[in-house]
Amino acid sequence: MTWFFLLMLSLTPFVTHAAEGDILLGAGDVLKISVFEQPDLSLEVRVSESGSITYPLIGEVRVGGGTVAAAEQRIATMLEKGGFLKSAHVNIIVAQLQSLQVSILGQVNRPGRYPIDSAKTLADVLALAGGVSPEGGDLITLVHNVDGKAVRDQIDLADMMRTGDLSKNIRVAGGDIIYVERFDKFYIYGQVQRASHYRLEHEMTVLQALSVGGGLSPRGTEKGVKIKRRDASGHIEVITAKHDDLIKPNDVIYVQESFF
Repeated sequence: MTWFFLLMLSLTPFVTHAAEGDILLGAGDVLKISVFEQPDLSLEVRVSESGSITYPLIGEVRVGGGTVAAAEQRIATMLEKGGFLKSAHVNIIVAQLQSLQVSILGQVNRPGRYPIDSAKTLADVLALAGGVSPEGGDLITLVHNVDGKAVRDQIDLADMMRTGDLSKNIRVAGGDIIYVERFDKFYIYGQVQRASHYRLEHEMTVLQALSVGGGLSPRGTEKGVKIKRRDASGHIEVITAKHDDLIKPNDVIYVQESFF
């Protein structure tokens, strides 16, 4: 989708990335730990479900929920207080960041789970998944945790692009779920050249919908265009359509036959 890639370009100057020291460690993360001039203390270890690791000489060290810098300082302090080293200079590299992952589902080119190793926005993680697929629509559903409760937000990416409202390009966090809806459709049948279903574009009119359907057949009449639309209660209403009427999702447009 062209608008999506334009969106990526337009948002680039506004995206800021966090340093590794800002990452909060969690269960499943793989750490490479080394101590200056102490090769025997080099270790690659995975953070347990309880947020701890087991390190030579000092045993269990809790690192979950803290930054990389905090974990380095904690290990160094434990080595020094235990009398194992006089001055410990600990360095930690996050080899795999499993705790901070977002799930990207629906109509994207590469759905799956993706680690977020820095501050990322909604547009950033959609780019990680290869962008919105040709079947994808404008609406993005985000399920995230706010004060311990699951909150569901819906963002219209196309509208964000049109208006430039970057407040909708919200930051995502580990555990968030992003779902890209399938595009809205409308249906057209009767006396048109190409009766079928088509993608509903933003503020599409009846006249534009007829054009997408190839126009009227030789037996069609512009005075006989009806819209069948389901209301909130589930009942179908039949509307006599005008050329500048706006089409809504799942509308069925019927072009009647001319009797003259």
